Amino acid sequence: MRLTAPLLALLTLSSAARADFGSCVSSLRSAAIAQGISASTFDRTMSGVEPDMKILELMNNQPEFKTPVWDYLATLVDDQKVAEGRAMLSRHASTLARIEQAYGVDRHAVVAVWGVESDFGALVKGGRFLPQALSTVACLGSRRRDFFKGEFMATMKIIERGDLEPEKLRGSWAGAFGHTQFMPTTYLRLAVDFDGDGRRDLVDSIPDALASTANYLKKSGWITGARWGYEVSIPDGYSGPSGRGAKQSIGFWSAKGITKVDGSALSELPNAGLLLPAGRNGPAFLVTKNFDAAYAYNAAESYALAISVLSDRLRGRPGVQGDWPTDDRGLSRAERKELQERLIRRGYDVGKPDGAIGAMTRAAIKDVEAKLGLPQTGRPGGKVFDALK
Repeated sequence: MRLTAPLLALLTLSSAARADFGSCVSSLRSAAIAQGISASTFDRTMSGVEPDMKILELMNNQPEFKTPVWDYLATLVDDQKVAEGRAMLSRHASTLARIEQAYGVDRHAVVAVWGVESDFGALVKGGRFLPQALSTVACLGSRRRDFFKGEFMATMKIIERGDLEPEKLRGSWAGAFGHTQFMPTTYLRLAVDFDGDGRRDLVDSIPDALASTANYLKKSGWITGARWGYEVSIPDGYSGPSGRGAKQSIGFWSAKGITKVDGSALSELPNAGLLLPAGRNGPAFLVTKNFDAAYAYNAAESYALAISVLSDRLRGRPGVQGDWPTDDRGLSRAERKELQERLIRRGYDVGKPDGAIGAMTRAAIKDVEAKLGLPQTGRPGGKVFDALK
């Protein structure tokens, strides 16, 4: 039997890895052909592809560092992001107006997703080659292999249909790609051709990407004309229901003594749940199905809150007013970059100061914390930032 190109590429790997990956790629090839993907498309796409072992390291050694919600929001909903988002609202106003008309989804929410997912397109061109990344985790990953095989097949179908050339398909190790980071299976279900060129291009077509995002939110239950919710104040000793799933009428919440965060009476909303992202001692929010639609995009309440608060700030509303239960505030992207520059001036190697907090920056922070007598967390917070002035 003649070896195909992707199998020949494995000669530089260990015999065990070569056998495992090569056998799996052969199986994927057979399955792809059975699903209507041509042998030529498969072989052209996978020519020279070897497993990316770094992906397995990322997958199997998730960082212990867990981002508090106040850090998450401080980075994703900072003044820089708001200014950039407002510029995009102005630049793409006509396209966004047509998207609102077609899908009934608020343009500010669509642009907020765009900003959080790819920094308004700045991060689109980078990332890993999806066929390589997905074949690696589908064949050699420690978990969810069937899931990643499905995403790999979806990637091949995108290529087969001619929407995107293989080299355009770059993104996260798990498969998300494009301006608003669609997974390949999500792309097949919900991506739309909004610029009318006959292709659904989420990489080079901003209209396609933003309209596809609006379509996703609409299919996830978005209520046209409704707010995602707003911040509220709960009375001392409150013992009623909480959680975004425990939705009640505004009358119900008013009867529980809940008001807007400024103390005024609650205004009209669809049925809403009481979200307490940092517990009873932190900010509280009433959230509707529009919040749930944002949650569906990434299955994390902190993510949905970032999208929701950013959308408010883009339209001129304030951000979170309540105090988070911490004495160590989160840092904006500009402050994180400045923190790295301060560490460099102290002699630490943290790489390029870009505001992205990686392993080297966290190690440097831990060392500084130890010298300052602080708990060694590796977290880029206000205390270590101020101490390094």
